Amino acid sequence: MELRQVRYFVTVAQELHFGRAAERLHIVQSAVSQQVRRLERELGAELFDRSARQVRLTAVGARFLPEAQALLAAEERARAVVAELTAGRSRTLRLGTSTGLGAHLDRVLDALAGLAPEIGVELVSARAPERLDRVVSGELAAAFLRGEPDNGGREGLRFLPLWQDPLVAAVPARHPLAASPGTVALTELAPVPLLLTERRNNRALVDLVVNACHDAGFAPVPGPRYSSLDDTLTAIGAAGPADGLWTVVYASHADRLHTPRVAFLPFRNPGMELTTHLAVRRSDPPAGLEPLLRACAEAGGGGVWPAA
Repeated sequence: MELRQVRYFVTVAQELHFGRAAERLHIVQSAVSQQVRRLERELGAELFDRSARQVRLTAVGARFLPEAQALLAAEERARAVVAELTAGRSRTLRLGTSTGLGAHLDRVLDALAGLAPEIGVELVSARAPERLDRVVSGELAAAFLRGEPDNGGREGLRFLPLWQDPLVAAVPARHPLAASPGTVALTELAPVPLLLTERRNNRALVDLVVNACHDAGFAPVPGPRYSSLDDTLTAIGAAGPADGLWTVVYASHADRLHTPRVAFLPFRNPGMELTTHLAVRRSDPPAGLEPLLRACAEAGGGGVWPAA
């Protein structure tokens, strides 16, 4: 059994889709399928039911999943120990992140390097529920999380508000709304199909946008879904001025995107923003967390450790 095979299995089990798993792993889908098949042959059991249109875990696969996750967690801890020692640093903070933190995260890391240069930082990208699970287990020292805190039944977590992340509308550069660069109202986008990820992928963002549209007096016209933001922006850029498509992007992320066929317009509607929080454990904070909180405060966000 290879750790690579176990990692591929866990990713497919989380996505329940070989294509999305391959995208997360940055490899082709055939390689994922091949390695999972090899793992199944070695174990002598089917881990996935592929007979239906949707991939599902078999009973054996469901029982094997937590053991596989524990195996990967042990690997990560072992790697972290070696990395900390070989880097010659006394402490390493493993922080959960997500796409689009942009300049906010840069400022925090720069401030932390100035406050505590002896502390190393390892950034771990994962979906929000997985980030929270890893904070609870101690695999991550803390995790950045957008939107209203939802611990999902996880006890022992605290959410410290850091900064506001405004959203901007992404529309085709040829669309009439982009002809006079400035701001846009949601009502102007009412007839234009909206491209949004599935709610399970980003509950806070989807709820904010859909509820804001309803508050503006309309239900958004659903457009096709794409597997990544890059594909979504490509589709928007290719849309003609007559039909058009739109989506939302964090302003901090839009500043770093080079997409000449897409225009990014700030909203005139109030409330089109999400608060970024830092999820930490209530008790037994890891070494290095206090300098991180000071760095967040210095970078323009929160970061004061609250009283118990």
